[in-house]
Amino acid sequence: MSFVKRVVGSRMFQRAVGITAAEYLRLVWMTTRFAMEPEDFVDQAQSDFPVIVGVWHGHHLLLPFMRRYVRRPHVFKVLISRHRDGEINAIAAEHLGVGTIRGSGDHGPEFARKGGVGAFRQMLAALAQGASVTLTADVPKVARISGEGIVRLAAMSGRPIYLLAIATRNCIVLDNWDRTEISLPFGRGGIVGRGPIRVGADADADALERARQTVERELEAATLAARELARRPRRGLARD
Repeated sequence: MSFVKRVVGSRMFQRAVGITAAEYLRLVWMTTRFAMEPEDFVDQAQSDFPVIVGVWHGHHLLLPFMRRYVRRPHVFKVLISRHRDGEINAIAAEHLGVGTIRGSGDHGPEFARKGGVGAFRQMLAALAQGASVTLTADVPKVARISGEGIVRLAAMSGRPIYLLAIATRNCIVLDNWDRTEISLPFGRGGIVGRGPIRVGADADADALERARQTVERELEAATLAARELARRPRRGLARD
């Protein structure tokens, strides 16, 4: 293994990058003027706690700060992959006060290899213990197409799904599979929520597919609405 790979793979390097990333995101959040639609979205979700929060890959970076809208103490956990980049994301999330569940939402034979089964069980346990769980609705390498995992989690846990999109007017879009958006500070932003989406414990394959399509459709609509909200004139925004 090369020296560079050893350094990049070291816990010290990953921790430094993760904490730096977390503090950068804090700067973005503190210097961005956000508007939310609907304005009572968090209050509605809070009445259903614990909940399942669904987001798109690449649009999750500012999610830890949504905790600031919650009016009572509550535990939040997020599903993060076991990949090296996931390790940095996990460090950043934990630095910002969010617990982590490690595993993948992949599909096919990769699901078990990447810890998907164990992670699914951990999410069920977390929800049963009263913690809300956040995960990406789309599976790795298949952006903007919802997988079935999030609706199966809702069916087996009995907890509702709430969908969330956060966008900022000023951002850098990476040229990767999920088109990750890196928000820049000192701008305007939009937060749009959808839900609740409830899936019955007795849902058959057709019902699960309908729920999956609903998640996909509503989350994409929320993402487009959040971008539009971020582009609105400044007079239409109120600082949190």
